[in-house]
This record gives sequence, C-alpha cells and structure tokens, in this order.
Amino acid sequence: MVKKKKIGQLLKEKGLVTEKHISVAIAQQKVTGTFLGETLVDLGFVSSKEICQCLAEQAGLPYIDLREYPVQEEALRMIPKDVADRGEFIPIEIRDGQMVIGIIDPSNIIAMDTVSRIIRRPPIVYMVDKEAFYDTIEKAYFFLENPIQKRIEETVNRLKQNVSTADISALTDLIVMDAIRKNTTDIHITPAEDTVHVFNRIDGILQHNFCFPKSAHAGVISKIKVMSSMDIAEQRLPQDGSFTYEFFGKQYDMRVSTIPTIYGENLVIRVLSGTGPLTRLEALGFDPEETKKLRILFNRPHGIILVTGPTGSGKTTTLYAALREVNLLEKNVLTVEDPVEYRLSLVKQSEVNLKAGYDFALAGRNFMRQDPDVMLLGEIRDSETAIIAVRASITGHLVLSTLHTNDAVTSIPRLFDLGVDSFLLSASLLAVIAQRLVRKICPECKESYQITEQEKELLGFFNVTDFPEELYRGRGCKICNDTGYLGRTAIGEIFIVDEEIKEMISKKEPTQVIRDRAIKKGMKTIMEDGLSKVRTGITTLEEVLRVTG
Repeated sequence: MVKKKKIGQLLKEKGLVTEKHISVAIAQQKVTGTFLGETLVDLGFVSSKEICQCLAEQAGLPYIDLREYPVQEEALRMIPKDVADRGEFIPIEIRDGQMVIGIIDPSNIIAMDTVSRIIRRPPIVYMVDKEAFYDTIEKAYFFLENPIQKRIEETVNRLKQNVSTADISALTDLIVMDAIRKNTTDIHITPAEDTVHVFNRIDGILQHNFCFPKSAHAGVISKIKVMSSMDIAEQRLPQDGSFTYEFFGKQYDMRVSTIPTIYGENLVIRVLSGTGPLTRLEALGFDPEETKKLRILFNRPHGIILVTGPTGSGKTTTLYAALREVNLLEKNVLTVEDPVEYRLSLVKQSEVNLKAGYDFALAGRNFMRQDPDVMLLGEIRDSETAIIAVRASITGHLVLSTLHTNDAVTSIPRLFDLGVDSFLLSASLLAVIAQRLVRKICPECKESYQITEQEKELLGFFNVTDFPEELYRGRGCKICNDTGYLGRTAIGEIFIVDEEIKEMISKKEPTQVIRDRAIKKGMKTIMEDGLSKVRTGITTLEEVLRVTG
C-alpha cells in the first residue's frame, strides 16, 4: 500500500509553498490549534481551492469549482439536506442517470455508499474545496426549500392589491437574496411610467429579473435608504450610502447610489461579496509567455506597475495575484483599498475612510514611514496620489495601483494630465497591464459552427484576415442558464517600458507613436489576445467585440 503524502509535502512539490512558509504555519498552528492546511490558507500562502486540487490529483479524482458550476435542483431534491450534511457531500447534477456528487475528503466512502443506496447506481465523484462546499450547500438547500422566484411572484401579487410595510420589507430582502444567489455584481432598481424593473448585472451583462408595481417604488427605495443611512426625505438630489448584509455567516458590503429621474429615483446597489478565492498568475487567463513576463515584473525591487480597465474588469484580482508572487516573509507589504476585497494575513491592509479624511493620498504619504517594500494603492484618482506613487517608486519601493484608461499606453497621457513629470514617469514606470473580462463558453453545451459572412465582415473591419472557418459557441443549457457562457477569464495587453520607451515618455512623444513601437517590440493588444481565445474555443467573437469594440 502506497503511503499518502502529507499536505505540506504535496504543496511543496507543486511549488506552492516553501519550507519557510511551512515553518511559519507550524508556529501559528501551535497557537491556534488548527490543521496545517487551514493555517496555510489563513496565512494566504495557498487557497482552499489549491489544496483541494492537490488532494484530488493525489487521489486520482477530478476537481470541480462549485463557484462556477450551478447545482441542479433535481439532484438536491433526491438527497435530503441532513443526509448530505452527515455524508459530507453535495449532490451537483444528474448525468445520464447517474448522480454527480462533490466531496471534500477523497476517502469519503460513506458518501459513495449513501448515494449508491438511494439512486441504485454508483455516483460520479468530484473533489470540491471546503470553502466553496460549505458556502454552496447551505445556499443551495435554502433556496430549494424557499423558492425565491415563487416568493417574489407572491409578494408582487400582494403588492398589486395592497402596499403594506411587511411586503415592502419582504420584497427588498428578496431582491438582495436573489442577487446573492445569482452571483450578481450590481442590482438596478429602475422606475418606468407604470412599473419598476429590477435588473441584475451577472458576468458583466445586465439581465432583466422582474417587475413590481409603481405604487411600491417609494417604499422599496425608502427601505434601502434607511438601511444605507441616507436621507429618505431628499429625492431631488443624488445620494450615496452603504450597508452590510449578512447571509449564512458571510457578510456582503452593499454600496448604494440613487439619482433622480423623470419617473422617480433610480437606485443601484453594488454587491461586494468580500473575500473570494485567491488566484495565482497562471489562473488569470494570460498565455504562458505573458505570465512569465508578469512574474518577472512583479519581482522587480522598485518602480510602478499599473493595472487598467473599466470597473469590474478584474483589476483587483490581478493585483492580488501579483502580491502572491511577493515573498511576504521577507518583504513588508502595505495596501489601501476601497474596500478591502481579499484578506491576506501577512499584508498590512487598510481601507479608505473619506468621512475621517483617510484617502489614497494620505495613506500613500504615511506608508512611507512604515518601512515598506511593496505598496498597493487601490486606485490613482487624483494628482496627489499619482505624484506620491511616482515618488515612492523612485525612492526604492515597488508600487502597484490601478487607473481607469481604455488601453495600456493611454495611461501615459492620463498620468501627465494628473501632473506627473515626464522625466520622473519615464524613470519610474515599469509596465501597464490593460485588461477586460470575457465570458467563457459553457463546456456542457459547447458546439462548433461555420463562421458567418457578418462575422467575416466584422473581422475585416479590424483588419483580421487569417481566421479559421470553424468557430465555437455555447448552445445554451440548464448549467449555464441558457446563456451559452459559464465563468469568465481575462484578456489583456502588457505594455512593458524598456529603455527606448522610457526615452519616448521623457520626450512626451505622441501616444500612437509609443503604441506602435510597443507593438513592434512584441506587445499583443487586448483585441489580439481576445481573438486568440476565440481561435482556441475559450470564448466567442461576439463576446470579445462586446468588451473591446
């Protein structure tokens, strides 16, 4: 019988941790008494997902990410929650008469026996990580027992007859719970002439959810305003606020914004789900060559690296993947964010507090007194923050930040606009990564098709000629909610500032001239990166044009 390797040894062989990481984890373990794997996750050295993938590989089982794989109600109905809890497994779907289950312990024979007894056939078994398992199983059974769409319909029907405080409160709760269930990033409550529409932004796309009577509009808005500490009497001016929503032990930070419209107040809630799974550079979506470049860049001792793109394009995820490349046992890392989205034990993280006067600029100035090696400034929004970032990088620190520009090279004129000196910028800027998130084709309903004449015309418009006749798309199925897409990946361009480009920046040469030079030196544009993912069947041409066009 082959002796199973310990988790620490497995992770070391994979290059995910070093002996130093393990010794620090053991030191903490002596104080907390938790398992080594959990301690390594708590310290941010590895993620729960990475540990599970190692265990799955050792056990010869496939791994599935429950965060990107919807659980089917049909499977849940066949296994009572108490049975799934006791057996420590989650029913995922019925596939060709067999039940697909997720387990967190590769040696869980009880789960396999239990399912075999109930279904009369052995299950198809996948490994799932603990974090996703406990989060998904609670939510999945809760929504099975409390069918949210049905409850919304019942509440809306009651509101048609009579607007009551209880129903207003219930509808507000249901709007938020439904958004959490669907992994929504933004909830839009949009008034029209006779009704109010609720939209959810999911995977970057607005999706219509349902309507409710106009008579309930003022009540729902007032309820959310009270929760967000906003002025319910003020309806003529825009307002901002926030509240925290707790759901199954997880806290969601809700950022609320209202504006007056001709049909009443329009309200948008940004849903910030707190700590997500930490990602490594390899998992971001860049090709292996680009990932190598990123690894070299993030290990530089000083300079500025910027990540640009619109809101919701994965900039923070990329920055934290970068921080995982930094040796946190040897380097002092400080961050200021709005808000903190990922938590890392050995990183000194702080949050912007505008009411107290604590912003990115003030944090940047004071970080210099904290003996930093690496500074992460959540965003360069103003002249002061930009100048502080440049000065910090010139005095021997690595500075990571984000900027809102359409592509990588446009960051240069943007920083000039913010008052950064051209010579100092040329001396400090190491690289700019511009990125977008595109939806991935659903693997369950992926199919090939012949490229259309319209698509050929579109490609011709972008001067693309060498394209295959056969492309891929998602047909639409239960797994992807008939969208044809499941999960997202990054596409991007990496603009590296070498000696020649430094000289061009110093002389304030035109943006187009600098871009052309960078492309000649091998920079792959966002569009080119996206089209390469279309060729390999990761995403669709329509999706790439949606985010880049």
